[in-house]
Amino acid sequence: MAELDNIVSSSEDIEEVKKAVEERKALESEKATLIEEAKKEEERQAQEEVEKRAADAALLSHNPGLATIIEEKRGEIKMNDAVEIRNSKEYINAFAEYIKSGDDTEVRSLLTTNGGGTVAVPQIVLDEVKTAWERNSILNLITNKFEAEGNIAQQFEISGDDATIHIEGSGAVSEEALSLGIATLVPDEIIKWIDFSKSVYAMRGEAFLRYIYREISHKIMKALVKKLIQQIIALPSSANSTTPSAAKIKKAAAVGTVAEAYANLCDDADNPVVVINKLTHATMKAAAYANGYSVDPFEGLDVRYNDTLPAYDSALENDVWMIVGDFGYGCVANFPNGQVPDVTIDMLTKKKSGMIEACGDLLGGAIPCACKAFTLVTKPASV
Repeated sequence: MAELDNIVSSSEDIEEVKKAVEERKALESEKATLIEEAKKEEERQAQEEVEKRAADAALLSHNPGLATIIEEKRGEIKMNDAVEIRNSKEYINAFAEYIKSGDDTEVRSLLTTNGGGTVAVPQIVLDEVKTAWERNSILNLITNKFEAEGNIAQQFEISGDDATIHIEGSGAVSEEALSLGIATLVPDEIIKWIDFSKSVYAMRGEAFLRYIYREISHKIMKALVKKLIQQIIALPSSANSTTPSAAKIKKAAAVGTVAEAYANLCDDADNPVVVINKLTHATMKAAAYANGYSVDPFEGLDVRYNDTLPAYDSALENDVWMIVGDFGYGCVANFPNGQVPDVTIDMLTKKKSGMIEACGDLLGGAIPCACKAFTLVTKPASV
């Protein structure tokens, strides 16, 4: 176009000027046509979008559940994208460096949304925490887990009347005599220090994170379980306004002990396990050997081991050496900041000895919260 303008303004050849003018008019006409076609195409696409949205709206108005499904699918897509980023080797390496240095610039730069709040944890860290829960399998039995700020007040029934079947035409049923208590869960700060060499610190990404979180998570969960077992051992025979009760029996390690402990549980404790010191296992199995292997001293219940309980042979009279109970029904747990421990690296304290420290801490706890969800078996006097 500029070349044609130059010819028109500078050429003295009339024919050449006329030709240039005609070519310019043709180009301008073609340009106008293209603009008009583009405008029509844009209007057509806009109209199609309007019609599509109207059709979608009509479809959703006749299928209300479809809107929920669409939103769920959109949420799944977003979540899958976020998980994929957190599972990438690049993100894992950046998260490891963040744990070492405390600088979250690199790890946040890899996130789709670079906002405030805590840094998203890679899946391998969650896997190590999950493994810690499974190793401390008593915690895994607790189904009522919360991540609520502050304390948890859990109501429990001390006593209450059964429901009444009302016959049509008969008088009003009597009001229930109900007595309730409230158990309060105050989360503890559970801390675990470990030290390691510079060669461990030099590990990259996944290897470093697994080393640190495996040890810290396991020891923190173990401490949490120990306190829970101690609280269950301390349960009274009669409930009060703040503490539920436990059944208590005095029995030796013998066939029938677990059966009697099970029989003393409330009807709602329908998924009980046996908790003993691992050394007690041999004592209980001796009862089976004495009966020619014809009986299971544990009555088919799952057995969980915890060294907070004394071994039967070393327990003193009246010591609780066995717990039979339903942790899913009888306990509640709360982790206000989530179930993944916070980890801080200390490069200075043990620098002279060539070691580095890592401190893991977790805010959380668990308490018993139901009457007769547990039976405490104490050791009788020696015969």
